[in-house]
Amino acid sequence: MTLRTWFTAAVQPATMRRAAFTALLVGFILTAINHGPALMQGLATGERICQILLTFLVPYSVSTISSVATRHEMNTARMRAGTAETIFCGKIDPA
Repeated sequence: MTLRTWFTAAVQPATMRRAAFTALLVGFILTAINHGPALMQGLATGERICQILLTFLVPYSVSTISSVATRHEMNTARMRAGTAETIFCGKIDPA
């Protein structure tokens, strides 16, 4: 898989939607666990805000990487099985 193909798959609406949902869900939970008490006390420093943003970025990245890898594996399996079409980047491409 080329880098261009990877990025094309990563910016597909379905991939981005799934990653955003995962980032929001996991990000809020981790933020509450890791920063909740400090935020409740009003200790929202610039450093803490950067940490919180990273807390949301990590699950977004993990979800995106996982989604693209899964699509790639599915396409590889279909090609090995001799299926006439592969699904990548949200559309069916003839093999």
